[in-house]
Amino acid sequence: QVQLVESGGGLVQPGGSLSLSCAASGSIFSIDVMGWYRQAPGKQRELVARIFSAGSTNYADSVKGRFTISRDNAKNTVYLQMNSLKPEDTAVYYCMTEARLTTEWVTRRYWGQGTQVTVSS
Repeated sequence: QVQLVESGGGLVQPGGSLSLSCAASGSIFSIDVMGWYRQAPGKQRELVARIFSAGSTNYADSVKGRFTISRDNAKNTVYLQMNSLKPEDTAVYYCMTEARLTTEWVTRRYWGQGTQVTVSS
């Protein structure tokens, strides 16, 4: 199994910034992708940003130019820097990784427990 431990959520005013981090641990052979999804009340979980092992990234259109994803491969950790936050960014943010264990030949998707981000004045 892969354990994902998230940190950094909280309450921030509109226009403010927050930084999230997520560390993966376990019997990991390799990690292909790390990323962040979010789910607002009454809505489906959606991709926020993801970063591949080689460094390429994808962002949701709604966060482009405001959020930056980065990754420390040596620490199996992914970061999300969120700037110019808006009330519509309020959601539970989930860390995700697609990883292969040392005991398996397949890559599986794993999820963190989620961290609340609330943007409100």
